[in-house]
Amino acid sequence: MPIPDLSILIIDENRIRASIIEDGLREAGHARVVVIHDVNEVGRTIADTSPDVVFIDLENPKRDTLEHFFSLSRAIQRPIAMFVDRSESQMIEKAVEAGVSAYVVDGLKKERVKPILDMAISRFNAFAKLTRELEQARSELEDRKIIDQAKGILMKTRGLAEADAYALLRSTAMNQNRRMADIAQSLVTAAELLGP
Repeated sequence: MPIPDLSILIIDENRIRASIIEDGLREAGHARVVVIHDVNEVGRTIADTSPDVVFIDLENPKRDTLEHFFSLSRAIQRPIAMFVDRSESQMIEKAVEAGVSAYVVDGLKKERVKPILDMAISRFNAFAKLTRELEQARSELEDRKIIDQAKGILMKTRGLAEADAYALLRSTAMNQNRRMADIAQSLVTAAELLGP
């Protein structure tokens, strides 16, 4: 069942090809579809409409045009389905790196639009989830490093065992209702300011 309030932007200089995508989306139950034919207005249209999904159709994409849309993909953080008539493996790689969710070569048919939309959204969500998990893991690793550094400072300056240094950081964080990593960062910063 389609998401009724999904806003979709179609970017296509070719009106006939744009109408194929639009018809496929409308038949799938999507009513909020905006079509633009002037690629120079893409930035303004995206800012004005804030679409949930973007369909880009490029008949014979030039390298510069593709690069422009790849940078757009990185910037807008939305599912993007891109149709091209022909492609080379290097362009497909760049599309994936830019976060294009579906890169379809020579496959513009009305009945394929809905499955491609579903796949683009699904792949975008999966990629976004992986990105969040990676950021969380990086953050936890940084927190761990700071806490270990703070424990080392406490062990050296106060002569504490590692477990006692950890317990002191933990109890201080609980007493101040702050994250342990924040307490550790404060201690590391203070130690750096005070010097050896």
